[in-house]
Amino acid sequence: MKKREIMTMKMESRSENEEFARVVVAVFAARLDPTVEEIDDIKTAVSEAVTNAVIHGYRNGEGIITLEAAIEENILTLTISDEGVGIADVEQAMEPMFTTEPEERSGMGFSFMEAFMDQVEVISAPGKGTSVTMRKKIGR
Repeated sequence: MKKREIMTMKMESRSENEEFARVVVAVFAARLDPTVEEIDDIKTAVSEAVTNAVIHGYRNGEGIITLEAAIEENILTLTISDEGVGIADVEQAMEPMFTTEPEERSGMGFSFMEAFMDQVEVISAPGKGTSVTMRKKIGR
């Protein structure tokens, strides 16, 4: 039986940290020997979650984004959280094309996360921030 491995990282809410988060998660997930496609899926989902925290969570202002990654057996679990403005209606926010900034954003962030990961759970409350937990089984 494999033991659980975990990694936690805190980063400033800056758009350039999105690429950094992608690389860190890819390296961490590499120990599961994923396919190139699986790595690309994971990196895309992380990009969307971190970008949401920067743009919507902190409204491009200052704040801290926490990235937690865990491996147990062949399941990768990622949690990206912020302490930003939060989401009043998570169900509505997760609908394809829903956005609070229609002139700039497509509203597809959560849809991409759901398409590329096996499971996506969003917990949020106004004024309390948002936590996005995503799981993916590596190697079918």
